[in-house]
Amino acid sequence: MKSDQKSVQVEGFVEEALPGLLFRVKLDNGNEVLAHLAGKMRIYRIRVIPGDRVIVEMPSIEDRRGRIVRRL
Repeated sequence: MKSDQKSVQVEGFVEEALPGLLFRVKLDNGNEVLAHLAGKMRIYRIRVIPGDRVIVEMPSIEDRRGRIVRRL
């Protein structure tokens, strides 16, 4: 995503861990998205497992894909 575009951050619940650092996340608004780990989370080796609360960043709220930027 380019720096001039706005993104939406939504809280959610990790339901399932998939191969390749992908996660199925159920958002608080009821939608499900596929999300990958943000680069800083990979660099600092922050573990995300099913059951964790996370913040997902998406270009718009209608998207089906996102990036996990924080573990709560």
